Amino acid sequence: MVDTVTAARSTPDVEQPWAELGLRQSEYQRIREILGRRPTGCELAMYSVMWSEHCSYKSSKLHLKRFGVLEPTTPRGPLLAGIGEQAGVVDVGDVWAVTFKIESHNHPSYVEPYQGAATGVGGIVRDILAMGARPVAVMDPLRFGPLDAPDTARVLPGVVAGVGGYGNCLGLPNIGGELVFDQSYAGNPLVNALCVGVLRHEDMQRAAATGVGNKVILYGARTGGDGIGGASILASETFTAGGPTKRPSVQVGDPFMEKLLIECTLELFQAGVVLGIQDFGAAGLSCATSELASAGSGGMHIDLDSVPLRDSTLAPEEILMSESQERMMAVVRPDDVARFMEICARWDVLATVVGEVTEGDHLMIDWRGERVVDVDPKTVAHEGPTYDRPVARPDWLDRTRADDAESLPRPTTADGLKHDLLALIASPNLADVSWVTNQYDHYVRGNSALAQPEDSGMLRIDEATGLGIALATDCNSRFEYLDPYRGAQIALAEAYRNVAITGAEPVAITDCLNFGSPEDPEIMWQFVEAIKGLVDGCGEFGTPVTGGNVSFYNKTADQAILPTAVVGMLGVIDDVADRIHSGFVHDGDAIYLLGQTREELSGSAWAGVVHNHLGGVPPLVDFEEHRRLVSFFQTASKTHLLASAHDLSDGGLGVALLECCFRKGLGAEVDLQGDAFVALFAESTGRVLISCAAENQAAVEALATQCGVTITDLGQVRAAGRLVVANQFSLDLCEARRAWEATIPAALGR
Repeated sequence: MVDTVTAARSTPDVEQPWAELGLRQSEYQRIREILGRRPTGCELAMYSVMWSEHCSYKSSKLHLKRFGVLEPTTPRGPLLAGIGEQAGVVDVGDVWAVTFKIESHNHPSYVEPYQGAATGVGGIVRDILAMGARPVAVMDPLRFGPLDAPDTARVLPGVVAGVGGYGNCLGLPNIGGELVFDQSYAGNPLVNALCVGVLRHEDMQRAAATGVGNKVILYGARTGGDGIGGASILASETFTAGGPTKRPSVQVGDPFMEKLLIECTLELFQAGVVLGIQDFGAAGLSCATSELASAGSGGMHIDLDSVPLRDSTLAPEEILMSESQERMMAVVRPDDVARFMEICARWDVLATVVGEVTEGDHLMIDWRGERVVDVDPKTVAHEGPTYDRPVARPDWLDRTRADDAESLPRPTTADGLKHDLLALIASPNLADVSWVTNQYDHYVRGNSALAQPEDSGMLRIDEATGLGIALATDCNSRFEYLDPYRGAQIALAEAYRNVAITGAEPVAITDCLNFGSPEDPEIMWQFVEAIKGLVDGCGEFGTPVTGGNVSFYNKTADQAILPTAVVGMLGVIDDVADRIHSGFVHDGDAIYLLGQTREELSGSAWAGVVHNHLGGVPPLVDFEEHRRLVSFFQTASKTHLLASAHDLSDGGLGVALLECCFRKGLGAEVDLQGDAFVALFAESTGRVLISCAAENQAAVEALATQCGVTITDLGQVRAAGRLVVANQFSLDLCEARRAWEATIPAALGR
């Protein structure tokens, strides 16, 4: 039998399918230079998936380095783990740490909505688990084509069922997310999934293979043919107008297996039998072996014949590329193998020794007695190509910005204001999303202090002290289209506000950067500007970026998605009993507006819904104004001065008032003074709608003055079911609620 690696040396001219595997000719030549020979078929498979855009960040890592200028410290202390780890880890006080991360599963969710979304949740959950944490909640920022488009009716229900089905089966509450519709996402939905986990400081795990002679154990599900090539081909390929040009099998998830895997892994950590841990995500075995070996102090030997298979006909290349779900890889001392196996058996989790840590610095893989891989794992995992893509500011941008909302006809009567407000509240992006969120369990595990439809999700992590965390995800892609730098900061500021108004202190972010093709210089300009905006904004807020995800090639034919830099903000609250809810609570409570309203209507929901217009310059972000809001809400929550707080964003004050009324069926009487149109529909940042008991009014006003926060008395909460805007209109809330609730179910035929 001829050794495959030896044969590769002696047959340099054999043609290989590098292009079919998504590699460029220059990349293939670079692989040959690294190896000093042509690669074997298995080596070519490994390099192709690990050097894909999805895994190697080859078009983005040059720019992601900008995040390195941020201090790796939060207001609560230094990061315990940051960018480069499987997920960031934040010290939140006492013995506790929190790990959180957001990732995309966009293209697979278009091809097969249920499994694409389900395995997106499963993958991010395992990232959190691999850091040594118990996963405790998920969130799902989602974006689809127009609500009335036929393909949305196919994709949206499947995605929601996949997110809910997998998360609910794992017993993880879904505490927040987003639902956005836009023509640019037609044929290319965005399915981003966030998971958060809790651990004690000493329980944090690392992904590294160390200690010559230590065993490498694969445990969890068997390896099948699902998801082969998914990372390199599907997530790094532009779709054609008729659908994806390449359709590798989307991964198939088994949440019940994942639940066993979670509990088994946590017990393995507690037993102290794990030296290094890596989850199987994109690139499967190729990723797990190369990343563990490259991060360790030695080499690694793997025997593919030992890998448990669901399909015995799989070729070795397919075994290496398979993205079958619910699998983990651990490095274990020989003396601990029996204990490791015993714990896995108790949880009915299949575990197999597939290799060991070796001397030297090579990853060597055998199959049926032949050496099929002999590489330096660093060249596979960390030394892929780096592209400095051309960057060009779009020629159309100045024209688009000049076409601002000033030229749009505005309502001049009370009936016109009322009409436009009803149009906004019934529009797909502002309508009731309970058709989606009712499919999720928000309170399983019993530690959810806030969940949808609150502005921010909140979890208790310490029952003794009440210590908790808050999380919000946000992005306004319309603003990012008009100005990706400022638009990214608006997303950051909105997530910051949404966390702050619950009473939590914002401390760190994760991001999911969804863009079109990096081969388009204008798209790369958007991407670079968004990163600059986040870096500068995080510097102002003191909230480091702990990690995240880049998703490129979100494009169908000539249509790229709107730039969508989703920000996930983490906050910490000392006691969840001090949390502040959104929505009016009591008849007679005073209503105030915090922050300043400016005539900022370009890119607004009003411009988009009423006039189908997108142009002008987005609102400004005043970072100092936001920091003052944090100071205000920190004190207000601890002293229980407020009955409610609700962020103003899409739709402005008018929509926020209706949303606060809808929560408990209460009405409101407000006097807007000045220009009622601007007051109702402007989308200036840094504003919050609050309510408080009459006896707390003086204290609330004094606190706002003390913190330097602009405060405006708007009116009162009323039991009568109407929103009354003095000298303008009176709106029946039952009528408004019917319009708000009907939009999504009617479009989906439910």
